[in-house]
Amino acid sequence: MAVRQALGRGLHLGRALLLRFTAKPGAAYGWGRPGPAAGWGRGERPGRAALLGAEARGLGLRLPDRYHFFRQSVAGLAARLQRQFVARARGGAGPCGRAVFLAFGLGLGLIEEKQAESRRAASACRDIQAIFTQKNKPVPDPLDTRRWQGFRLEDYLIGQSLGKGCSAAVYEATIPELPQHLEKSKSTRLLPGRGPDVIPQGEREQSPGASAFPLAIKMMWNISAGSSSEAIFSKMSQELVPASRVALAGEYGAVVHKKSKGAPKQLAPHPNIIRVFRAFTSSVPLLPGALTDYPDVLPPRLHPEGLGHGRTLFLVMKNYPCTLRQYLRVSTPSPRLATVMTLQLLEGVDHLVQQGIAHRDLKSDNILVELDSGGCPWLVISDFGCCLADESIGLQLPFPSWYVDRGGNGSLMAPEVATACPGPRAVIDYSKADAWAVGTIAYEIFGLTNPFYGQGGAHLESRSYQEAQLPALPESVPLDVRQLVRSLLQREASKRPSARVAANVLHLSLWGEDILALKHLKLDKMTGWLLQQSAATLLAERLTDKSYVETKLKTLFLANLECEALCQAALLLCSWRAAP
Repeated sequence: MAVRQALGRGLHLGRALLLRFTAKPGAAYGWGRPGPAAGWGRGERPGRAALLGAEARGLGLRLPDRYHFFRQSVAGLAARLQRQFVARARGGAGPCGRAVFLAFGLGLGLIEEKQAESRRAASACRDIQAIFTQKNKPVPDPLDTRRWQGFRLEDYLIGQSLGKGCSAAVYEATIPELPQHLEKSKSTRLLPGRGPDVIPQGEREQSPGASAFPLAIKMMWNISAGSSSEAIFSKMSQELVPASRVALAGEYGAVVHKKSKGAPKQLAPHPNIIRVFRAFTSSVPLLPGALTDYPDVLPPRLHPEGLGHGRTLFLVMKNYPCTLRQYLRVSTPSPRLATVMTLQLLEGVDHLVQQGIAHRDLKSDNILVELDSGGCPWLVISDFGCCLADESIGLQLPFPSWYVDRGGNGSLMAPEVATACPGPRAVIDYSKADAWAVGTIAYEIFGLTNPFYGQGGAHLESRSYQEAQLPALPESVPLDVRQLVRSLLQREASKRPSARVAANVLHLSLWGEDILALKHLKLDKMTGWLLQQSAATLLAERLTDKSYVETKLKTLFLANLECEALCQAALLLCSWRAAP
């Protein structure tokens, strides 16, 4: 049926071209039907025009009659094209000419049919995307509200340390919800002038309401930014990229209003990326473990040998149970669950790329994890202190000298970044650098050692490794995922799939097995599958089951639906499955 339709379209187009370009001057003609004065040439047998006129009316005929009609009309059209075009130019032609024009008509029909199919698929993708873009709007977090100010360190009750990195320490925190709660916590206040309320570890169970710490406070270490709020916000502006509007409307908004330069690039909300609820500066307090864990960065008033300034930046975020590294130490996700986790990272990285931001420090320590009601992990990318978020350059970083900062984690630095050489016109393209880092982290998620963290002979360096040196993932990992990880770790960025295409590959691999099993994958079949997925996802949102993570991922997939990127993913999967 598809060939017959294509051939019919080709005949219509071929006849229109014939009438347009071979009719005699002064003859009345139109696109697709002859005018009164437009004949079919000298010597034409009676009934030929009637046969061509019956072409459109014959569409409803059964196959034998239709085949007979096409055979005669094609022969007549090819003969006419010969006489009116070829014969006038070169004189004479044979059966070969008819075959050429038959191929011409069939080719036109196939192209037009394929374009119509592409238009239908693109239109369906746009409609689905419009629906799920509305569905995917972030739900306001109850912790991110104007009902509590939270722009002073004294507004919080601080618990124990959650960890520290190379530039900050993180503590659990909560907000006094009731006046009596605040009254009972006065006995745990630090000495006057030394900081916020801190609940000692031995008294946490006795403090009403203090056992739950929904927030985390990140205290940046300030060694070179000075003590003014303007200098601190300017020096640490990258930390504010994932900040919410409420966070930027407090002290930071007042400071930026006085400055000539605008605010740093602001990242739109995404469920796989951390949100900063509050951002403010305050005097550095003496928090639990400070003198033991980071004495050198404390100000001299707290530690005589400290090198830090007296004031620094504080960021308030949601308190997540653990990092990805901590989760993988105690849990071994199944291959399917590990695929879902890798997909979440790709969704987060794709969002960054679409916003023109590169994280540049992706690692399992900077990825936070929380579990849904069914125990399925939800991953969140955090720590934007090394990110590239410049409105003027996007993801193309000029690299004139070695003094330009290329990012944070040297071990997981993409090859195009690690091997870049400075020069007057040198530019580093970060559009696929974070996707490469996800490929390395996938080894950890699937239960292996990250090959770029390994020791001895297993250790690879991004600037010099060869793709043949990459260790193989376990056979229990689906073939599609194994091929994708190797594809993400290709040295040449041009051969590497984008984060969007890579995410689509995993979406199709997880939920599109029926469509991928077809011998010939067609856009109309893909469109039907997308409509089925849309209906199933809309229904799943109304159910309270244990599939929250997968439902959320499907919503993200449909909200970011692009026909071209989806086709690229499907072609990759088909090529991998067809390979011996």
